[in-house]
Amino acid sequence: MVYESKLLQWSANVILGLFAAACLIPFALLVVSSLSSEASIIQNGYSFFPTEFSLDAYHYLWTHVGELGRAYGITILITAVGTVVSLAISSMLAYPLSRHDMPLKSFWTFFVFFTMLFNGGLVPTYMVYTQLFDIKNTLFGLLIPGLLMNGFNVLLVRTFFMTSIPSALIEAASIDGASEIKTFYRIVLPLSLPIMATIGLFQAIAYWNDWFNGLIYLTDARLFGIQTILNKMMTDIQFLTSNSNLASTGAGQAIMELPSTTVRMAIAAIGVLPILIAYPFFQKYFVRGITIGAVK
Repeated sequence: MVYESKLLQWSANVILGLFAAACLIPFALLVVSSLSSEASIIQNGYSFFPTEFSLDAYHYLWTHVGELGRAYGITILITAVGTVVSLAISSMLAYPLSRHDMPLKSFWTFFVFFTMLFNGGLVPTYMVYTQLFDIKNTLFGLLIPGLLMNGFNVLLVRTFFMTSIPSALIEAASIDGASEIKTFYRIVLPLSLPIMATIGLFQAIAYWNDWFNGLIYLTDARLFGIQTILNKMMTDIQFLTSNSNLASTGAGQAIMELPSTTVRMAIAAIGVLPILIAYPFFQKYFVRGITIGAVK
């Protein structure tokens, strides 16, 4: 029995190790490719052991350091503000849904769940945000569409409140004279750090990786976030290198010599690097929060 248990544990460790390697290997190949020369990739393909080391891709990005720095600042601002506000909205909506004495609790819970299945569609959503909220060419175009709201996150927080916050504790606070708002901020939120960290990580990743809202709501390049501007750079490089009419001119020849493949790899590497640095600080809360919040 003990032997079978150890064998099962070792098998699980091996499977999880292979799965982790399958996640890490593509990123390692991405970074190595960004440090290879364009000619070696064209001649030998992608490899973990490049034949020719080169920083041309990062040198090309360095020539746009002012543009990239401004975009990084905008993305950090939007990610920080959006994550905090979204957490506040999700938790304040989830708390009453977790209370057994809330009138029409089932209806409002289904109402939140319904938003996970259906939405208004791209065109009506665009018209509402641009004509009613007037977010076109403002930083709110990067903030508001991802803010209101994510039904999946609300249901995760609601389930955590229901399964991890004892009802007797809330009743005791009420008997002692605490209002609903005071109970929520002084008792419920301090005991919900794992799910807050988990949902915060979800929201932060969603805001950091968002490029679509910048594409449809912004035309002013000074307001572009990092993902939008990286996506624009990749599109521009692809267009210039595929346009044969430009090759006959001097400027066109310089464009054709751009390390387009390695630049794409370098763009992806610098885009994902901040999330990789931040993730270990949330990891210890992430496992507990997603496990408890996913029950029921």
